[in-house]
Amino acid sequence: MLPIRTPDQTFRTLDEIRRRKEELCTNIQNDNEQFTKLWGTLFVKKGENNKSEWISSLIANSITAVDTFLLARKLIKKYGHFFVHKKK
Repeated sequence: MLPIRTPDQTFRTLDEIRRRKEELCTNIQNDNEQFTKLWGTLFVKKGENNKSEWISSLIANSITAVDTFLLARKLIKKYGHFFVHKKK
């Protein structure tokens, strides 16, 4: 996450504003390149899986699905009254 800076500069001429704009555009382009590199490393295609890796992946995904279902059920049971339409 990028740090949030408070505006501590005051600009008196259009040249100062243009220089600041160019500086910000350069920073944005550098951040975009860095983000693109990180995004590319996030989705790396895995190689060929053998049978045991496939089974362990299937079990892990199944456990995640069941856990998500149980969490949703618990939340709906506890906070479901927020989503019920009352008859008038």
